[in-house]
Amino acid sequence: MTVTFEQIVALPKVLLHDHLDGGVRPATVVDLAAEAGHELPTTDPEALAAWFAERADSGSLEAYLETFVHTAGVMQTADALRRVAREAVLDLAADGVVYAEERFAPELHQARGLSLQQAVDAVREGLAEGEAEAAAGGRTIRTALLLCAMRDSDRADEVAALALANRDRGVVGFDVAGPESGFPATAMAAAFAQLRKARFPVTVHAGEAAGRDSLDDAVDVGALRLGHGIRVMDDVTTSPDGTHRLGRLAHWVRDRRIALEVCPTSNVQTGGAPSIAAHPVTALLRLGFAVTVNTDNRLQSRTGLSRELHLLVTEAGWTPDDLRTVTVTAARHAFLHEDERTDLIDRVILPGHAPTAPGRHRA
Repeated sequence: MTVTFEQIVALPKVLLHDHLDGGVRPATVVDLAAEAGHELPTTDPEALAAWFAERADSGSLEAYLETFVHTAGVMQTADALRRVAREAVLDLAADGVVYAEERFAPELHQARGLSLQQAVDAVREGLAEGEAEAAAGGRTIRTALLLCAMRDSDRADEVAALALANRDRGVVGFDVAGPESGFPATAMAAAFAQLRKARFPVTVHAGEAAGRDSLDDAVDVGALRLGHGIRVMDDVTTSPDGTHRLGRLAHWVRDRRIALEVCPTSNVQTGGAPSIAAHPVTALLRLGFAVTVNTDNRLQSRTGLSRELHLLVTEAGWTPDDLRTVTVTAARHAFLHEDERTDLIDRVILPGHAPTAPGRHRA
């Protein structure tokens, strides 16, 4: 059964891995740069969008990350953060997303004097404005916030404390982002101990540019989800007859239902996968891992969640049941309370599938 792009847009979807500074509208980057006196490669929005995509297509995570000089660089005031957050919600709602966890690193938005808390407050206000505006336009979307600590800085303890201080004010999780190689998550042991003691959810970027060691580190610090996580396939052996044998790490990730926040287009851009057709996400799904599909950075990948899912349909042979599975899995692994997750799952069950009883969803 063929699923069209328009049909996928119409489906209610859940997004767990979307960076705020990777989803800015090109025209907004131009406007904010003019206000801040920030020099851009071009001030034509369409040409700028193409520049971001071309730079992101480098095949290197490090080169990919360099593009954020021009997004984070113009998001240094409360007004700028509010605008970007509000527009992100509107864009996601237009794409059929009904629940999204937006993530950002407050420490990257202090160049013009904002405190960490002021940065969080501005983003929260923008998300709320976007939700209200989307609802007024007939689209209901709920958003939550994840706070990122950067691997290559020493502020993880601060960011963990900030996340806990805002846990009842829209912040639902903690993340570690930035270059994987040379910056193990276990180096932030004190921050993770603080979060574990407070029973606060954690996701970690791992298994994107680095392999087994990065994933082991993420599991060791208690990650409930893995940002990308596709290199778990390094611990899966495929026999000539097509059968698979999982190693201990792969078994642990699958058996414990540690969700994989897979971002197909982004992974191809950074060299983590050769193509959408040959992306490990399909094998991981078939092997029974808790796979979710995400956007990562909508600006750099010129994408949206509907586009990511449609690419998997057209290039990797995914079926409507596959779309249902990853959508329900995303709802199942949202950093929400169980009753809220159950309500969300019931909302995203695709047409033709009756919702199951609470606690009985397959994911």
